[in-house]
Amino acid sequence: MNPLKAFVGTLTATDKTIKQNASESIYTIAINTLQGHPIDLSEFKGRKILFVNVASKCGFTPQYKELQELYNTYKDQLVVIGVPCNQFGSQEPGTSNEIQEFCDVNYGVSFLITEKIDVKGNSQHPLYTWLTKKAINGKQNSSVKWNFQKYLVDENGEFLDYFFSITKPMNSRITSYLK
Repeated sequence: MNPLKAFVGTLTATDKTIKQNASESIYTIAINTLQGHPIDLSEFKGRKILFVNVASKCGFTPQYKELQELYNTYKDQLVVIGVPCNQFGSQEPGTSNEIQEFCDVNYGVSFLITEKIDVKGNSQHPLYTWLTKKAINGKQNSSVKWNFQKYLVDENGEFLDYFFSITKPMNSRITSYLK
């Protein structure tokens, strides 16, 4: 067999696999609230979703204030979901109650906060597998580098973009998707 033809055949098979896996919807992923109640992500169809891995003892923690501002400003078209994670410098050591109290008392957070999960590694939660794997999200590979990395999904559950921790929530790179 012609090696080029075999290579092209392999690409086609890979493309089919990626398309098949990419049909997995973010809306079917199971994740709980900080209080342990299931979140039905499909309730957010029609609005963009910004997922942010959060931590209470990080240099980026003050971004909670801007995340709340972003949520307040665009809540008709955007859902902000904070996802506590203790994988970066052990900067989210708190229990669910401690995390909730910290968010309420220090930042008046009213957007949704999930259970604490792993966003990378062998125990990576399926939500972050979807957000970081092109074979599943259909758009782009990435890796979570630190706390407060942001992932944006569109109104139809399609991956849009991601932003490193240094990108503040009200940055035009994010808000341009909301105007």
